[in-house]
Amino acid sequence: MQTPSDQQDRHDYPAHWEADVVLRDGGTARIRPITAEDAERLVSFYEQVSDESKYYRFFAPYPRLSAKDVHRFTHHDQVDRVGLAVTVGGEFIATVRYDRIDERGMAASAPADEAEVAFLVQDAHQGRGVASTLLEHIAAVARERGIRRFAAEVLPANSKMIKVFTDAGYQQKRSFEDGVVRLEFDLEPTDRSLAVQRAREQRAEGRSVQRLLTPGSVAVIGVGRASGGVGHSVLANLRESGFTGRLYAVNSAFDEGTEVAGVPAHRSVAAIGEPVDLAVVAVPADRVPQVVAECGERGVRGLVVLSAGYGESGAEGRERQRELVRQARSYGMRIIGPNAFGVINTAEDVRLNASLAPQSPARGRIGLFTQSGAIGIALLSGLHRRGAGLSTFVGSGNRADVSGNDLLQYWFEDPDTDVTLMYLETIGNPRKFTRLARRSATVKPLVVVQGARHSGIAPTGHAVQATRLPHATVSALLRQAGVIRVDTVTEMVDAGLLLAGQPLPAGPRVGILGNSESLGLLTYDACIADGLRPLPPRDLTTGAVPADFRAALADALSDDGCDAVIVNAIPWVGEDGATTDPETLATELRAAAAGCPAKPVAVVHVELGGLAEALSAAASTRPDAPAPPAGDTGDPVRATAAAEQAEAAAPARPADAPADAPDEPAAGPYRIPAYPAAERAVRALAEAVKYAQWRREAAEPGRVHEYDDIDEHGAAGRIDDLLAKDADARGTTLAPADAHELLGRYGIRVREALPAPDPDAAVRAARTLGYPVALKTTAPHLRHRADLGGVRLDLADEEQLRRAYQELTNAFGKPAELRPVVQGMVPRGVDTVVRAVIDPAAGAVLSFGLAGAPSELLGDTAHRLIPVTDRDAGSLVRSIRTAPLLFGWRGSAPVDTPALEELLQRVSRLVDDHPEVVAVTLEPVVVAPHGLSVLGASVRLAPPPARDDLGPRTLPGY
Repeated sequence: MQTPSDQQDRHDYPAHWEADVVLRDGGTARIRPITAEDAERLVSFYEQVSDESKYYRFFAPYPRLSAKDVHRFTHHDQVDRVGLAVTVGGEFIATVRYDRIDERGMAASAPADEAEVAFLVQDAHQGRGVASTLLEHIAAVARERGIRRFAAEVLPANSKMIKVFTDAGYQQKRSFEDGVVRLEFDLEPTDRSLAVQRAREQRAEGRSVQRLLTPGSVAVIGVGRASGGVGHSVLANLRESGFTGRLYAVNSAFDEGTEVAGVPAHRSVAAIGEPVDLAVVAVPADRVPQVVAECGERGVRGLVVLSAGYGESGAEGRERQRELVRQARSYGMRIIGPNAFGVINTAEDVRLNASLAPQSPARGRIGLFTQSGAIGIALLSGLHRRGAGLSTFVGSGNRADVSGNDLLQYWFEDPDTDVTLMYLETIGNPRKFTRLARRSATVKPLVVVQGARHSGIAPTGHAVQATRLPHATVSALLRQAGVIRVDTVTEMVDAGLLLAGQPLPAGPRVGILGNSESLGLLTYDACIADGLRPLPPRDLTTGAVPADFRAALADALSDDGCDAVIVNAIPWVGEDGATTDPETLATELRAAAAGCPAKPVAVVHVELGGLAEALSAAASTRPDAPAPPAGDTGDPVRATAAAEQAEAAAPARPADAPADAPDEPAAGPYRIPAYPAAERAVRALAEAVKYAQWRREAAEPGRVHEYDDIDEHGAAGRIDDLLAKDADARGTTLAPADAHELLGRYGIRVREALPAPDPDAAVRAARTLGYPVALKTTAPHLRHRADLGGVRLDLADEEQLRRAYQELTNAFGKPAELRPVVQGMVPRGVDTVVRAVIDPAAGAVLSFGLAGAPSELLGDTAHRLIPVTDRDAGSLVRSIRTAPLLFGWRGSAPVDTPALEELLQRVSRLVDDHPEVVAVTLEPVVVAPHGLSVLGASVRLAPPPARDDLGPRTLPGY
């Protein structure tokens, strides 16, 4: 995109306003500023707009634009006059502009903070959510340029445009005068406007994935003449899966009218006489651009690019990958890949296997996403061996476009998916991922394995920033968002099987029974190690028969003091010499478990071949069960049984399930997951227990407090001034006075510390502050190190102060090196440290710990994602190992933890409200029995990112 040539423009071309977006129907478009070079595009666009739409825009017949109009609508100063266009295939499909006005409605400049806004959308693209998306982006631009309010005049008959404004969620005023509806609304985001934006984002992005997974027709491009090769393999997999739509094979060497493996063959996508929804691309990388152009011109909706030779192959490949995404999005298409493994949808009305997986998985209710083909093969094979079925699968490869975030949007409302499993090597937009994960986990379990978590190196082909946080910290943050974070793909399959086939446990109490005393004891120990509360194991002895197992399991499940049961089974020989019959045991266990469907059951089998298959074969994640109603937000993985049994089990229903949420109807025999080792069954159950607890707590998440003394607008202005002083794009660390002032605007008072470059200055500072005082050095190597003697406390008079000053300089060096300061004494308490940081991979994080050795040496620090609620702040304080020191350990006085929790929430608000605040450190924070004192603080500012998860909807850049 070229920069505007008009010399009247006051600002350079604002490239950061460019954005790719997903529209309501799942297609993509590009939003960018209008420039002087767009004159012909604007005229062509206007010619395709109906007379009615032109009338609504100009309030009069306006068949064509004059040369003066074209100049006006393509020349902007990017401050007081701004125009944005939505493009598909390089051509305009919609425009919006604002003009800054004064209180009389006349053209104005800053400090006027109101603007008049007007839209025009091509008729063929109305109803796709174009105007509502444009409103988000033009509002963000206006706020950036100091405009706080929009005004729009709309004809009463233009109900679509009125609805765009009224549905946006902004606070607005509406009036009617001279036959025109005038709407005025503030641009400050509200809870409702953000909720509207998030809901539209979910629908659009979910729909974009749905278009890829439910195509009515598929073209495989790159099918060779001879059998073999990637193209032939995918085509064969599509045929063998029973794909219900139309199939086409494409290769430029084919003769028109021929067939390949019974599939119509064509020389190009353009030669196909019917619409093509999905193209699977399996040609060399250098031929992909031509294929993408043909697909775009033909109206193909999406691409699965299996071709390699992109980001994984070095700098040249990364540029080729960026160009691939840019080209596809320009035509409104989304991409899975490149270097993808493919997609699978087992729905009966689709039966799509457009992947390299030779065997289509059974139909089930697990959704699977991987960024690695090898891991995808391992997971598909593992789930198949364990009798589990899938709803959908996406192997994204380099995930240059469609990512795990998009799949979370789709699965959130997908009635065929109850549990989601994800193998992630990188997280491109961590703030968005944690937001979506938190929302998804409230209704469906999300199990995640992170690859490359210790190397700190992103896999080739994945353009992301590496985290600066330890893996344990990132894991804890994901768990805070409701993610079930496991270490291996085996653990992911184990947890997925339990969650897909069993209800969530109501608590950690576990019953253990079986025909091996030793195995029962191992299970008991494993439960203790994983934080569960096992009941004494019940040994049925090696002479137990299937009927004994059934009776014992029924007894355990009926015990009100038991929340889940683990059954251990080893081979046995009956009195009549009959050996183990896995089918009979499976039948008896299912019958007992079905009698109490509100409690989960898992089986550990040792050398019992066929038991796992017998337990899972009957229902196999219940593929034939009717889908739960779309509005059901109860536990989507609870076991099914007769209606009266489910009603009797109501007390065990998840706390967040609405009272009127309907239960799923019965779906055949009860399914029980089986494990070859006690440790694996226990670990899967422990994850389910922790997730169930998170679900119960998420039903009452707490709230983000609004403090009356916070000056958000004043802080924003001060931040702008401070950043304007420093042109360093990497940011700046504020001087102490500036940091203290900024913190003060959020009600965080930092105790004054006066410089003491010599003993006389120290005495004067003490007189100003009042005795007793503390004398301490601020040199980096001695800062916060009272253990080294760099801090002297409780200096009651001038004599003690001068003596302490002399001792410091004698011990550590000259005052210029030590940079001593004098500070008034504060009430004694516990020294703590509060930090907030914007991490490239995790987003905004708030941390807390005790100052000194506990946090620095032992790593005893807890973390929460920002923004934190009052509940988050309370749990943060209590989650460090040294928390007892705050609550009266060994007879000490408990400190003022409510004041500490309030401080944590204020720091969270500061960082959440202002993305320019990239780091805050308060150290030490002395928490006394009554109140607290912040003795030291540092703040770092940096220019905010051009687009973040708090801004208007946009796809990741390339």
